[in-house]
Amino acid sequence: METLHKLARILGVKTSDLMAAGPPQPVKHDDPNSQNLRELRIALTPALSLGPVGAPAGEEPDLRRLSRMTYDNSVLYFGDTYRSIAADLPVLVRAANDAVAYYDSGEEHTNALVERSRALNLAGRYLTQIRQFDLAHVAARGAIEDAEAAGDNLVAASGVGGMCWLLVRTERFDEAEDIAVSTMDVVEPKIMGATPDEYATWGGLAMEAAAAAARNNRPGEAKALRKAAGTAAKAVGRTHRNLLRHWSMFGPVTAAMKELEDYMTEGDARSVIRKSKEDATLQEKHWKQLGGPSTNDGNRYRLDLARARVVPAPVVRRDHLRGDH
Repeated sequence: METLHKLARILGVKTSDLMAAGPPQPVKHDDPNSQNLRELRIALTPALSLGPVGAPAGEEPDLRRLSRMTYDNSVLYFGDTYRSIAADLPVLVRAANDAVAYYDSGEEHTNALVERSRALNLAGRYLTQIRQFDLAHVAARGAIEDAEAAGDNLVAASGVGGMCWLLVRTERFDEAEDIAVSTMDVVEPKIMGATPDEYATWGGLAMEAAAAAARNNRPGEAKALRKAAGTAAKAVGRTHRNLLRHWSMFGPVTAAMKELEDYMTEGDARSVIRKSKEDATLQEKHWKQLGGPSTNDGNRYRLDLARARVVPAPVVRRDHLRGDH
């Protein structure tokens, strides 16, 4: 993909224009993940029948406990403790399914849909992280559909953010940018009275869209979207943390680091080095005051900076061939 992106920059076309489908390679039958993910696959993709299957819903679910379980597993996920949540996710998804089945109407049903959306969003992020992309898509799609059914646009937008990350990881850049931008239109914060959650959700979508545009050789669009993310970050003021949303941390430091990541993707190592020196939000001495980045974001920033210092001379862009890109 990196080679295709370099060619796209020279030719002045989108990276996706150079992608061609070929015959898939056979999948190994002895893939250990087939067994390891069996219980989670059953929870996410239950078998269908024309007749009743399984026992009816039993005791009344505890939605607060369900929310706490999702939160605790989110803490483990963002702490890179994947082994711990692997065993909990099937239990969590089944509990969420039971809650939705038990409450078939009213406010409790709406709340159960929101809780299942959050659980599925976490499952989708985890599966994307371990490169189980098809199963991740099932979870991400379910998260969005549940939140939409509940009428909660912010939770649904969080699910869209997870879907965008999955699409970028599977080289579906056009779709990732499109769904992020269209969702930004729906959840755009009001000029007055918007909450940090609203700014963080909107700004997080802008970062996802910018990442897709940068990888798709659309630097102009990526720049505009990064500007939008920066505007949201300034409105938040300092790092905002919400583990039940796709973006665990969002603020000026996160937005600045994502900008450098996009520059590096675009092959612009000089801008990475220049901005790392000029932008005060990227100086570690200011991170405590601004709320700082997550551990992963901080590590990625240091890697991008290291790569920028050793990257070979940039590919010359032929601007006369670039057209609208």
